[in-house]
Amino acid sequence: MLRRRHSAARLAPFLRWWSPTGIGKGVPEMCGLVVMLGLAGRKADTAILTRMAQRLAHRGPDDSGLYVDQQVGFAFRRLSILDLSPTGHQPMASEDGQLVIVFNGEIYNYVELRDELRAAGFCFRSTSDTEVLLAAYRHWGAECLAKLNGMWAFVIHDRRRGVLFAERATASG
Repeated sequence: MLRRRHSAARLAPFLRWWSPTGIGKGVPEMCGLVVMLGLAGRKADTAILTRMAQRLAHRGPDDSGLYVDQQVGFAFRRLSILDLSPTGHQPMASEDGQLVIVFNGEIYNYVELRDELRAAGFCFRSTSDTEVLLAAYRHWGAECLAKLNGMWAFVIHDRRRGVLFAERATASG
């Protein structure tokens, strides 16, 4: 397994330092996501996803969520930064339920993208960049990546097309 090491300064948009005792440096918190894809017709296992998410509890203490649809499963541990309300819960589904996303990171230009998507007829339930990313994918497909400025890792389950769309970018813009 390839592991990359990042300094806290580079990950600053995603980190909050936490210490169980409140003393000392603590450990970094950041959202954690888990994706499971069952191969050869195997279904995603809710129990395994739940255990995997529990192992990431230190990364996202504010909320957790689970999504399972046949062979696809997502689990998420949330560290609330932009949208602190329950409307930022993940995994997040589009209004019609055809798109589901897990997302960690920050889209720096999400306010501008949200305005552009509103002008195209999209409505938003939250103030999160996650929902903007979901709408951007619906509107522009894979070309949405060219419009994003930020740092992220995400996976979208496009139920209508039967595909997983994933991207990881450590810096863009």
